[in-house]
Amino acid sequence: MSSENVTNKASIKGGEFLVRETPAQEVFIPEEFSEEQKMMAQACSDFIETEITPNADRIDSMKEPDLVPKIFKKAGELGLLGITVPEQYGGLGMSFNTSMLMADVIGAAGSFSTTYGAHTGIGTLPILYYGTEAQKEKYLPKLSTGEWAACYCLTEPDAGSDANSGKTKAVLSADGKHYNVTGQKMWISNAGFADLFIVFAKIEDDKNLTAFIVEKTFGGITMNEEEKKLGIKGSSTRQVFFNDCPVPVENMLSNRGNGFKIAVNILNIGRVKLGAGVLGGCRTVISHATQYANERKQFGVSISSFGAIKSKLAEMATKTYVTESLDYRAGQNIEDKINDLIAGGMDDAKAKLKGVEQFAIECAIAKIHSSEVLDYVVDQGVQVYGGMGYSAEAPMERAYRDARIARIYEGTNEINRMLMIGMLLKRAMKGELNMFEPAMVVSKELVSVPSFTTIDKSVLFNAEKEVVKNLKKVFLMVGGKAAMALQDKIEDEQEVMMNLADILIEIYAVESSMLRTEKLVSQRGEEACKDYIAMTQIYMAQAIDKVNAAAKEAIASFTKGDEQKVMLMGLKRFTKMDLVNTKELRRQVADTMIAKGKFPYYFA
Repeated sequence: MSSENVTNKASIKGGEFLVRETPAQEVFIPEEFSEEQKMMAQACSDFIETEITPNADRIDSMKEPDLVPKIFKKAGELGLLGITVPEQYGGLGMSFNTSMLMADVIGAAGSFSTTYGAHTGIGTLPILYYGTEAQKEKYLPKLSTGEWAACYCLTEPDAGSDANSGKTKAVLSADGKHYNVTGQKMWISNAGFADLFIVFAKIEDDKNLTAFIVEKTFGGITMNEEEKKLGIKGSSTRQVFFNDCPVPVENMLSNRGNGFKIAVNILNIGRVKLGAGVLGGCRTVISHATQYANERKQFGVSISSFGAIKSKLAEMATKTYVTESLDYRAGQNIEDKINDLIAGGMDDAKAKLKGVEQFAIECAIAKIHSSEVLDYVVDQGVQVYGGMGYSAEAPMERAYRDARIARIYEGTNEINRMLMIGMLLKRAMKGELNMFEPAMVVSKELVSVPSFTTIDKSVLFNAEKEVVKNLKKVFLMVGGKAAMALQDKIEDEQEVMMNLADILIEIYAVESSMLRTEKLVSQRGEEACKDYIAMTQIYMAQAIDKVNAAAKEAIASFTKGDEQKVMLMGLKRFTKMDLVNTKELRRQVADTMIAKGKFPYYFA
């Protein structure tokens, strides 16, 4: 491929994958992590094996209040809490995608992964990205070493998804030296042992929240008992009450009224990190299920020899492989953008925020797709175990319960679906993303004579690339018509927004896995990558059906008559693909898994 056909990675915009063809050599794949990064991943994995796995029941029981804080401090001693915190503040100063890798590995730690994520993400990053130099020097060394634990106080009883409607108040004292914070926060992870609280409150009648750094020792802070939860039982979750808690004026984080922006940007980071954060759990569950299927005998043979079980194992692996592909593609795009902005003279902290903000759509995709794949994997894991899967004596019961929260926190998947489409349409309306012009081209194509260009299917992924192009046309066709028909009322049509989101998610997922596999083949050869090719083809066959169903539902909701008929004909044309023998492909993947007794496609 000639260099003029390859766009510089630094110029890629968030959401642009929809309207441009991405060369395989342009994407990052997790197999490209350096030895240093893999060593960090191994150290984290060793920590889980030593400190978490043997103590899982003790952690979940919460009968030893000091147990999790002690494990937390050990993580700090190993440097695991300060991966992206600059060295000058006691951290390791590593890259964004390295922090994604660490979130991935720690995902196998069950409820401790929530403890870890709440501290290293939403607890620490607001100070790193928005704090003054004095605030960073005072707090980051304590947070990155585990001397202090942090939590994030945003949600209130009447302010969940609508976070900016919070009622917590901050009133300036008569002498002007501190704010008295009063209000109630709920679902606060790490609250039970946190030393520092990132608290959001409103000053006077401000429209937007203001953020504050609150130390536990300031006083005026009380808590309810630990919440009784469905899963992640070993993570501290409490309601926190602030009653005239005196916060020095210098502990305001950023500017007055900037709290909502802080919350939104930090949650974008949380979303993409959560995407990576399910992967360790997925791999662990798949490996357990594969081992159990090999050991469990029925009718005189291992149940892993049954086609129905092979199908489950291969599906679990396929979905996890696809999720890895899109998570690390997004993570590297963010990192490339950050580096590009820094090279252009932007301050490091601001560049990191802008880099993530640019890829907010991909962050939402990663959060949704990954959390739903985790739910699928743990559900199938229980099913492979059969009756034992329902027993607390086996590993699946805890994994099943712990997984459910991932579709709720960092913004529910429903909210994220609507946010991503809202962002995409706003960027298109502002001219930041050229979406409407390609949509018009697709619209004209609907009423033109179809071209019957012959595709050379002997070349790997030639046919699949054509499929991906056509799936993008489906989104442009349906999204473009929806924007025209519904105009400013489109955000009220939440079902249509959800349909469009499902199409967009599948496009990003299927393209990411295809590009990863294509790049792997270029490095290792086709024979060595036959299972990766199989998983890509399995997922693509399913993605087409999902896109077709979502598009059909959307088309039916805002079109009728001839216009509807034309769109349905276009949909049929754009979702055509040669039939794939997914049964044989799944058996091929499962046989590799069964022979190795685990998820065998791990890159680190």
